[in-house]
Parts: sequence; C-alpha cells; structure tokens
Amino acid sequence: MSLPFILGCSRSELTKDEKIFFNDTQPFGFILFQRNCVSKTQVQELVYNLRESVNHFAPIFIDQEGGRVQRLKEPVWRQAPTSASFGKIFEVNEELATQLVFQNARLIAEELQVLGIDVNCAPVLDLLESNASDIIGDRAFSSNPYATSTLARSFVKGLENGGVAPVVKHIPGHGRAKVDSHLALPKIDTELTELKKRDFIPFVRLNDSAVAMTGHLLLDKIDSRKPVTISSHVIDSVIRKYIGFQGLLISDDISMAALTGDLSLTTKKVFEAGCDIVLHCNGKLDEMKKIIDKNQEFGVASKRRADKFLIKLTDLKKQRKAIDYRTVLNSFNQSFGESR
Repeated sequence: MSLPFILGCSRSELTKDEKIFFNDTQPFGFILFQRNCVSKTQVQELVYNLRESVNHFAPIFIDQEGGRVQRLKEPVWRQAPTSASFGKIFEVNEELATQLVFQNARLIAEELQVLGIDVNCAPVLDLLESNASDIIGDRAFSSNPYATSTLARSFVKGLENGGVAPVVKHIPGHGRAKVDSHLALPKIDTELTELKKRDFIPFVRLNDSAVAMTGHLLLDKIDSRKPVTISSHVIDSVIRKYIGFQGLLISDDISMAALTGDLSLTTKKVFEAGCDIVLHCNGKLDEMKKIIDKNQEFGVASKRRADKFLIKLTDLKKQRKAIDYRTVLNSFNQSFGESR
C-alpha cells in the first residue's frame, strides 16, 4: 500500500538515507528535476533504483514542457520549442499548429519513455496574460482559450500516443498571477464571472484528463482566505463541480513559498481541502520527514482515482504506438522551421 505523496530526491543517484526513507514510507511516485538528470544511462539507473526502493509500481513524473521548463537539458537531450511558439503558428494555420504540437509531444513521450519516465507534468492550460508575471509567459500556448484548449488537447494526445500520461496544470488557471508562486502567493481579484469566461475554459474543455495539478493562487472573489491548494471551497465548487474535473488531483509543490507555515500542518490542510496527492519536489530529506505521516492513507475516493489513473497508465503503455524517432524528428524540424 502506497502513501499519497510524490517526492523528489537530492541528486543524480539515490543516497543510502533516501533509499531507507522511501522504503519505509512507500510514496505513491517520484518526480525528477534537472539536478537528477545528467546522462541517459544515469537517469535510467536512477529511475530503476527509485522503483526498487518501494514495493509497488511507482510512476515517475517530470516537467518536460519545452522552452524554459524542461528538466532534460541540452546537449544530452533535445530542446523542445515553447508552447507559445505553437500558439503563434495557430493564429495563421490552426491545422498545422495542431499537427506540430502532436508531433512535438510524441517526440517528448519517446524521449521520456526510453528513460523509464511515464508521466509528464504538462501541458500548461493557463492563459497568456500581458500584464501578469512571466512565470507562465511563453509556457502558455495562447491568450485565446479556444486556441489553448485545442493545442493542449493535441499535446495530450501526442503524449498518450507515446505511452506517457499527461498532467494538466495549473488548475483552475494561473495566467493572471502577478507574482511568481515559487516566491510568493499570487492574489487574483478577478470576478468569478470573468474567470468562467476565460481562465476556466481550457480546464472545462479538458475536464476528462486523468490527472491535474493545482495552482498556488488566492482567488480573492471565491475564497479570500485560503489558496486554491488548501481551499476546500475552490476545489469542490470550482474544480470538481464547475470545471467538472473528476480525475486525480495533485497539489503543486508544497515547498514553494506561496504556501507558508509549518510543512506538516500545510500537508494536512492540502489533504483536508480535497487534493488526492501531495507533491514535494526539492529533495530535502528533513522536509520530507516532516510532511510524511504514515497514518495518512489514501481516502476512499482518492484511492479510487489513484487506481483508475494507474490502470490508464498501464493501458497507455500497452497501446503505445511505435515510431521511428529520427524520421518524426526530421519531419517536425522541417515543418516547424518552415512555419515560422
């Protein structure tokens, strides 16, 4: 039985203390960052050792969006384009942009699955906003909810075609944030009616996604006291009911500065609010020891959603469509280059 946590590790190989801790606590899954990824064989070995440290199948997560946010870096790995670059193509040729996004996501899936990584924390469904923090910026496909929804759906299909599960983020919409939630808590004072007309649309259109990640945001007109990740009101009334998302809900990284206070107390608040799984990314063992409570098992509904996700992930791997990576890459590079 796993516990409802996704955890990081500190370096490119597991330490003895990490192995002992993971074996003792049995987290649901693990997430990799740039500090963990040096070479292909090294990542494969790390993934193997992470999975060997627990007694259940543990999904391996990563943020490989393209552009600024990709943990697998050049020169070892391909530099994928920004999401915004596809949005610009979409303004001229919707069909071509959609096709290119699919190809790019399919290439990313191939790059991940060969390493043993099976979940990508992408695509970003947040909208590009001109007067907001650049923490989202070109990570967003577009300022247009229709374009964002269409391109994000194609990205999802590309990942799934390659046997990799997507995580849509940052539900219910991070685009208007004027500060970086890694550094402080963004406060969005936009009226609910306006959020429904723009920000929520991509999440409504992709509400059948298997997994979503919250945004650490204070939606002042909905819950003026609690950020989304610890707000049962926002999770229930907006994410579950209005948006209609019924999949596995993962918190954004609880070590980010947007969430203040004692980590163990924050963790309890995240679960009480309705998140299914707590994500902790920085790999600091002392912090992980604070948040893990062995009595914090999956609730009945959360367990059902987690099991459903694992079944879907298994099915995606079985149904994975083989490609010739070099052929698809050359085709993508040519078409992408000509479209700009």
